[in-house]
This record gives sequence, C-alpha cells and structure tokens, in this order.
Amino acid sequence: MSEIVRFSVSLEDDLLEQFDRYCGEHQFVTRSEAVRQLIRDTLTTHAWQSESADAAGTLTLVYDHHHTQLGDRLTKLQHDNTNLVVSTLHAHLSHDLCLEVIVLRGPAGKLQQIASQLRGLKGIYKGELVMASAEPSGKGHH
Repeated sequence: MSEIVRFSVSLEDDLLEQFDRYCGEHQFVTRSEAVRQLIRDTLTTHAWQSESADAAGTLTLVYDHHHTQLGDRLTKLQHDNTNLVVSTLHAHLSHDLCLEVIVLRGPAGKLQQIASQLRGLKGIYKGELVMASAEPSGKGHH
C-alpha cells in the first residue's frame, strides 16, 4: 500500500457545497474518500483510451432467448474471443428473458469492441459494460 500524502485544494464556496452534497448522497465517509474515488475513476477512464491498457470488466446483457439464432451468435462471439472472456454467468429472468454477465479481461479497446459487438446483436434489450483498470496504480501484483 502506498504512503498517504496530504495536499490542499482551493474551491469556490458554491462548488464545495455541491461537492459536500455529492459526498453525502454517495455516502462517502470523508471528502478525501470522495476525491480518491473521483481520481481513480478519471485515471481509469483515461486508461481506457489506450488500446494497450490492461482492463477488467463485466458486460451485462438482457435479451430474449427466443430470438432466432441469438444464443448461437452470443456463444460464437464469446468463443471467438476466448482470450478476452474470463467467465460467463447466465440467469433466467422469465420464460422469455435471460440475463448474462460476461467477465472480460484484456486491452481496454478490445473489451469495448467485443462489448459493442455483443450489445449490437438483434434481440439484445439492454447491454452495459462496466470497466476498471486491472492495474489502477500502474503496478502489477508482485
């Protein structure tokens, strides 16, 4: 774990009031926790812009499993990308609807590409990709 470093930030009164409301709404224990989270989010978003950034993510899909050949297309795209697909969870929501959560790991650009391909299949009602940098501090596990 890194050493904690203190620094100061100057803000206008109204911006600080908005930030304090944000901290309360999102139940941050301290302003420092909120700032840390915002910095991590910003750095992760910045890392996604790099094709080579190592990222992890989940793609959540809701779809009609009765849709012609959708299941086959979902399976084929995942099998064609076994280097990116870590795991898949499948759940039956109703007689017609399924939910699938696909765990992904690899270059950020590639994860966004496979997510777009899967979300774009006919019969997908909802598709949401949530990504995080696999190495937020730029350092790997030792």
